[in-house]
Amino acid sequence: MNGGKDEVVATPAGSPQPLDWNFSQVFGERAAGEEVQEVDIISAIEFDKTGDHLATGDRGGRVVLFERTDTKDHGGSRKDLERMDYPASKHPEFRYKTEFQSHEPEFDYLKSLEIEEKINKIRWCQTANGALFLLSTNDKTIKFWKVQEKKIKKISDMNLDPSKGVGNGSIASSSNSSIPRPCLANGGYPDKFCNSLSNDFSFPPGGIPSLRLPVVATSHETSLVARCRRVYAHAHDYHINSISSNSDGETFISADDLRINLWNLEICNQSFNIVDVKPANMEDLTEVITSAEFHPTHCNMLAYSSSKGSIRLIDLRQSALCDSHAKLFEEQEAPGSRSFFTEIMASISDIKFAKDGRYILGRDYMTLKLWDINMDSGPVSTFQVHEYLRPKLCDLYENDSVFDKFECCLSGDGLRVATGSYSNLFRVFGCAPGSVEATTLEASKNPMRRQVQTPSRPSRSLSSITRVVRRGAESPTVDANGNSFDFSAKLLHLAWHPTENSIACAAANSLYMYYA
Repeated sequence: MNGGKDEVVATPAGSPQPLDWNFSQVFGERAAGEEVQEVDIISAIEFDKTGDHLATGDRGGRVVLFERTDTKDHGGSRKDLERMDYPASKHPEFRYKTEFQSHEPEFDYLKSLEIEEKINKIRWCQTANGALFLLSTNDKTIKFWKVQEKKIKKISDMNLDPSKGVGNGSIASSSNSSIPRPCLANGGYPDKFCNSLSNDFSFPPGGIPSLRLPVVATSHETSLVARCRRVYAHAHDYHINSISSNSDGETFISADDLRINLWNLEICNQSFNIVDVKPANMEDLTEVITSAEFHPTHCNMLAYSSSKGSIRLIDLRQSALCDSHAKLFEEQEAPGSRSFFTEIMASISDIKFAKDGRYILGRDYMTLKLWDINMDSGPVSTFQVHEYLRPKLCDLYENDSVFDKFECCLSGDGLRVATGSYSNLFRVFGCAPGSVEATTLEASKNPMRRQVQTPSRPSRSLSSITRVVRRGAESPTVDANGNSFDFSAKLLHLAWHPTENSIACAAANSLYMYYA
């Protein structure tokens, strides 16, 4: 973008065309002028591996589950539907499934520390017997949840009919009475009814002609039940920033500022410390762990990022305590470019593996960087997200915005990456060779309202690997359409559907979904 004019750049032959994004759904839409409660703000989003379920967590400690509906009528995946000549839906559609309270506010009396109920991360685990399993964590405690449908059981053939009374109490009646009785799920009765039986009951003259044993009947109705199967607590001295499920289906990791622990899903009272960056003297501390993620297919490999802008790939087969990394991905800063904000901006807030495990995407405050795990000399591509904010860094430091932790995600086919920004905007970049896609969208019912399409600006080729630098709008005060930025409206959390071009993103308490 030069002088406010768009450059027209032809898409190189063979590279994917930029996607045309459309609004799909919104859950929890805010009315104009409606005040958002702090506890309702979404703090985590995650699709499961199939893309048929979506989970969100909020600052109130709740987990809300959504299920896909557009393939449920016929069953099967899109490919299966096409094979059977069923019309496949244009895009994934979801509906509310259930919600449960995952975490409650706590107080650590030893450290005089309040522990928020806010959900920091949610990760899906492998399903079994039609039940859904997921991990959720706040700052200190991880919980393993099982969600499944259970048939409701009701008690029938009762001897007492509360609708008929003699004197001060209820009389016995035939179990064949057609008069409905108050009944709760799983056979319970309202307290008022129970109290009236115990306090006012009197036998009719001559007694009860016949007694019947109550029968527990399973109805055709079902209810979703969320049950906490395990609680993994007291293993972190610092706030947990990441959890990640392993591809072996048996283990997971949890990471705080200084340590990464390895857990077995079945054992909640013991974990193994596999990474420890805590120095003997805390005054010597120079960097902290900011994010950690298991490799999607190799159960022995994981990556973690640091506040100094580095990503370390470690192999659990090398040693029990992985103090030495297998590979280090770190971009050297340009000579003379160091400033007060250099280290703050270099801190990586989120990392994600591509679906095939070949690439790692890292998000720092200014950029998205895509690394090839086979090449640690530098990123394959760099996407400028917040370059236009560079003149405002002093203001952003004063209001702590410079410490905001934006998440990132990759498409299932690995051809695109996405991350959030301010004013409830998010950006989608093409990362295929030759792609110039750089789209800015707004989390609203009209996502293209503030769209910005800008060409790529390739830098020189290094060792036959073209490193691409791509930018969004770069005006220091306003965006491409003259709109001022709202730094209080932050789109921190988003997730890409694992098999289709569909993105779910959180704007305060609202969950927006888009498709292309």
